[in-house]
Amino acid sequence: MIAGSAAATVTGVSAGSAHAAVPASPGVTYRNTIAEQRADPHIFKHTDGFYYFTATVPEYDRIVLRRATTIQGLSSAAETTIWTKHAAGAMGAHIWAPEIHFIDGKWYIYFAAGDANDIWHIRPYVLECAAANPVTGSWTEKGRIALPLDTFSLDATTFTVNGARYLAWAQNDPAVGPGTNIYLARMAGPWSITGTPVMLSRPTAAWETAGGETVNEGPAVIQRNGKVFLTFSASATDANYCMGMLTASASADLLSASSWAKSAGPVFASSAATSQYGPGHNQFTVSEDGTSDLLVYHDRSYKDISGSPLNDPNRRTRVQKIYWKADGTPDFGIPVADGLTPIRLSSYNFPDRFIRHWEYRARIEANVAPIADSQFRVVTGLAGTGTVSLESANFPGYYLRHKNNEVWVEKNDGTSLFASDASFFARAGLADSAGVSYESYNLPGCYVRHYDYLLYVQAVSTTTGRADATFYTQ
Repeated sequence: MIAGSAAATVTGVSAGSAHAAVPASPGVTYRNTIAEQRADPHIFKHTDGFYYFTATVPEYDRIVLRRATTIQGLSSAAETTIWTKHAAGAMGAHIWAPEIHFIDGKWYIYFAAGDANDIWHIRPYVLECAAANPVTGSWTEKGRIALPLDTFSLDATTFTVNGARYLAWAQNDPAVGPGTNIYLARMAGPWSITGTPVMLSRPTAAWETAGGETVNEGPAVIQRNGKVFLTFSASATDANYCMGMLTASASADLLSASSWAKSAGPVFASSAATSQYGPGHNQFTVSEDGTSDLLVYHDRSYKDISGSPLNDPNRRTRVQKIYWKADGTPDFGIPVADGLTPIRLSSYNFPDRFIRHWEYRARIEANVAPIADSQFRVVTGLAGTGTVSLESANFPGYYLRHKNNEVWVEKNDGTSLFASDASFFARAGLADSAGVSYESYNLPGCYVRHYDYLLYVQAVSTTTGRADATFYTQ
């Protein structure tokens, strides 16, 4: 369970004097990919200051674990095999989707496995470790999670709401039809459920059945402001793979299917613009400072796969920040391009407005949709070291640049003029040093500022001008 971070507060009493406090969830940046050839990722931030990371390996034969004090550090952290598949019988094949959880003072790993002599006899299993450091500690097999229906079942995850612990998982019910559905039950202990499970979601829509597969799987839960959001993955595990979401009130009966509302379409899907395909099987974690909610997921960097997607080893672990809409629901945006993750820039004196592009013109606006229009990667300036350029998240290769003192988002044409126009010096905010102001590289003393909500590059000398030229990263 991840508790969503708080929204920025607003001070001031009028449009002219209003300004945002330093955001409660400032911008965070990571460099993707976090781990190559690691699918179904799970990153858990523990109270000992470490992130613990496990994922499916392409050989499907073992469970691995890493730890680091930062998410980026997981990329280079040593990886330890903490358990290996059995040579015969149960837990002998298809070791899939491990998750690590800390419950009542002990570590638990939930995973799916087939039998050595029946690789598709896949069921959920649990390991336990009592050591402080699960990477070096000993793990004990607690056995299979007994489910009322003894059929293909996988992707178990656990979470608590109002003190009650639940297990969510994916399972086939022949009486319902082919494929897998999402189920939920109360837990009696870390490796057992109690009561009758409820089916929360059945794949029926076109976006849940694309690629010839009828799939709801990989449930994950994040909570915020009295709401429970359960994401899941759908469709074939190729470029059709995507994420949907169920929403319920935390005060509702979660074991009643009617308490949950399913998204009308995917909330996270492939993006040809950023060359990210088949994003899904996600989980959630938080940034190092605890203020930003992060989406952890896998995808591929190419669309076309030769043979079965299950035999393609190149799903990789990625992270990016989650933003929260005004209505309190998560906005996952698009799977961002490889490399640095983007940030958003909110206005100092119009705190609900963010820099965005609209028909390539840069402006500030509230409730930006799609959110990727307001996301930019802060990269080394096209004019060289010491400067920065702001690259559009959903139009890679397009940058904020000025022409005739107006700010536009345009494609880099490779000229020195474009490089100069699209390069800025990042200065301490002119109205608040905790913010940032962008001084033009080739028009010294002129800054990016908004006027009538449009962005310009102008000299600023008044209090209003300095406020208009100050932004916060989020």
